[in-house]
Amino acid sequence: METRSPWPVVTRAVLLLTVIVSVLLTAFAWPSVRSSVHDVPIAVAGPPTAVQRISAALDERLPGAFEITAVAGTAEAEQLIRDREVYGAIDVSSGSPQVMTATAASATVAQTLQGVATALGQAQAQATGAGAATANGAATASGAGVAVRDIVSLPADDPRGAGLAAGALPLVMGGMLAAVLLTRLVRGAGRRITGALAFAVTGGLAMAAILQFWLGSLDGAYLANAGAIALTVAATSLTILGLESLLGYVGFGLGAVTMMLVGNPFSGTATAPEMLPGWSGTLGQLMPPGAGGQLLRSTAFFGGDGATHAVIVLTAWLAAGLVLCLAGAQRARRAAVTGPVAGGDVHEVVPARG
Repeated sequence: METRSPWPVVTRAVLLLTVIVSVLLTAFAWPSVRSSVHDVPIAVAGPPTAVQRISAALDERLPGAFEITAVAGTAEAEQLIRDREVYGAIDVSSGSPQVMTATAASATVAQTLQGVATALGQAQAQATGAGAATANGAATASGAGVAVRDIVSLPADDPRGAGLAAGALPLVMGGMLAAVLLTRLVRGAGRRITGALAFAVTGGLAMAAILQFWLGSLDGAYLANAGAIALTVAATSLTILGLESLLGYVGFGLGAVTMMLVGNPFSGTATAPEMLPGWSGTLGQLMPPGAGGQLLRSTAFFGGDGATHAVIVLTAWLAAGLVLCLAGAQRARRAAVTGPVAGGDVHEVVPARG
């Protein structure tokens, strides 16, 4: 006769599944639904009085949206954009305002700045219309618009940056899958570490080739893009491998949850870290998915500029993963040596080499 589980067991299973799906929904939906423009760094170029006027107008229209850097001219604003110091600029140095964007840095922020350009054009038209009405006694408005110039654009084959945004999840999944397969199929800490690093290289080459040569989502040097992906995958896989070596399946679960439910939703790859709610954008840039996404943008579209922080973060996770793997291997060796002695076996036990 079939053995049936007690109803309390069914109840606990249902409650656990409800909690899990609620956490998943919150982790992935909350950053998107609550995202907004706040403290996004931009430049305003022009004379001090004009810069102050534009800054006040922006703060009135979008309070707290922008963190403004004042510069004297167009060239300085362009250089800040190319160095990834700012996402765009409003240039009033020549009298007529123009807006500079960088869709390669963030298509969402670029769209916001295009809206700012539209508002500036309307304000300019109203001012022209008011002046014409005063001079001629008639309310004739000029339709002069504000020019928008994309300083660092996305590739023509992927003008919305869909491939880069969609590639964020496979980067995390690649590291997780590497940890799972190496844990199940490979014995020895040294061999697992070597396997993880080798897969990071081959996976980076493969994913960069798909994104750059097939989908057309990346520009820049292919090997630099492959290196950015490889560093991200290595940091993810070695961290999870290290946690598993110390804590077993609990460690693997902890690493997977951290990367998938915290690192990936908070990465800001699809929009910009500054657009995520509260502290989540800052946290995301301290984790492999967020740092990896920013590094890939830097190598693909900005010649490596702005990559220092991401490289430091990923290298730190990679080093921490290596330390965890080696610590787990050392503990396993000690357990192999002392375990039989505690059970009464007095023969020397030689630990297996990793």
